[in-house]
Amino acid sequence: MALKATIFKAELQIADMDRNYYENHTLTVARHPSETDERMMVRVLAYAIHADPVLTFGKGLSDDEPDLWLKDLTGVVRVWIDVGLPDEKRMRKACGRAEQVFVYGYGGHGVSLWWDQVSGEVERCRNLTVMQIPSSASQGLAKLAERNMQLNCTIQEGQVWLSNARDSVLLEPEVIKSPAPADY
Repeated sequence: MALKATIFKAELQIADMDRNYYENHTLTVARHPSETDERMMVRVLAYAIHADPVLTFGKGLSDDEPDLWLKDLTGVVRVWIDVGLPDEKRMRKACGRAEQVFVYGYGGHGVSLWWDQVSGEVERCRNLTVMQIPSSASQGLAKLAERNMQLNCTIQEGQVWLSNARDSVLLEPEVIKSPAPADY
């Protein structure tokens, strides 16, 4: 018998001063049985950073869909977001399908080792941004995980504060790779 996903509910209040985006979002997050609280909360963090009324979670640990994506009304993928350490083939495929691709790596030193292995293959991807979440921050995010969450997120000058009623995590995602400048 296959194990089913665990459903988490989150009321997420976002104040993103960098984008002038101030909204409340009600999220339903399905955590796959093999997914950790840390990974799930990095997905919630990525949602908060890219929040938009049409940003949605993908089907989960899948080769065909990202962890999060934003599609326009015609089905064009505007933003593709993966969490973790995807292989270069997946990142190249995402860059071919979406206007912007974001990868949020976490896990400490493993991110540097992964990037050393894949960077040569994806350096030419002009629409790829790779961010590293510090290990202490991603572990702090995991401690915020509850089946029913009330979360506040404040983003200002690249710093992100994510908190509940008891705890707060301050983090500054490190840019490992930025998209190439547009040719004009």
